[in-house]
Amino acid sequence: MNRKLIKLAIVGFGAQLVDGALGMGYGVTSSTLLLLVGLSPALAVTSVHLSEVGTTLVSGVSHWRLGNVDWPTAVRLALPGAVGAFAGATVLSHLSTEAAQPVTASILLVLGAYIIVRYLRPITVRPRTQARTGFLAPLGLVAGFVDSTGGGGWGPVATTTLLTTGRLEPRKAVGTVDTSEFLVTVSASAGFLLGLGTAGIDLGIVLALLAGGVVAAPLAALAVSRLPARLLGVGVGGLIVLTNLRTLLSAADAGTEVSQGAYLLVSLVWAGVVVWTLVSLRRRSVPIVEEVGAA
Repeated sequence: MNRKLIKLAIVGFGAQLVDGALGMGYGVTSSTLLLLVGLSPALAVTSVHLSEVGTTLVSGVSHWRLGNVDWPTAVRLALPGAVGAFAGATVLSHLSTEAAQPVTASILLVLGAYIIVRYLRPITVRPRTQARTGFLAPLGLVAGFVDSTGGGGWGPVATTTLLTTGRLEPRKAVGTVDTSEFLVTVSASAGFLLGLGTAGIDLGIVLALLAGGVVAAPLAALAVSRLPARLLGVGVGGLIVLTNLRTLLSAADAGTEVSQGAYLLVSLVWAGVVVWTLVSLRRRSVPIVEEVGAA
């Protein structure tokens, strides 16, 4: 097998492992790599979404079997998300959205920091309080549009917002968003294929990403069922901050030294917060099943 395809399969595995465990990361990671190897933004995002049709299906089934899905929320997110994704794919097929990326990244970075602060304390979850359709419909619409136009964004927008509401425990927020993403991905792929056709799409790239992602999906779903809720929340928040910090520094044309210094500083702070959370959980001697919540 071509070395390039093996590397892409490994990337697909790692990206899905992160996405399935934290509810975000597959699109951003995979799209970034494809852009680095020379694909245009539209073709890179198209390839990622085509591979995600398979990975999100396997991930959704895995989360469902482990009891990580709140189905009313998933349906209310998925339907408007599919509409937003199709619209975003149509727009990206004809228009660049680079100007909007710094604004989106700024909002997500603030939300990521908020999540870290929120999950430093013991978590209060209100699982019986369902989010209303009036809240979930616009959330799904925006998240789907951002996902198609930015090469990833369904997880960062939808998972982040659900976590900040406190209505779903982290494992169910992640599982619900991952499961609803299947319909969003199908809709986005249809929009890209209608707008771009199949010209320029490398089926080998799509299949390599798909193969790695399918292998990782069940493992990620199992991980999110075992991780303590506070640790999972801190992990999600840190990932959001680091991912969007990179976007902001790139948009600001920050030099290499400034960027590396910023990454190092934020990474050290994040690592310290993770260690503090682990020590706190150990001192409390709370069983993992109690932190995560009953299925």
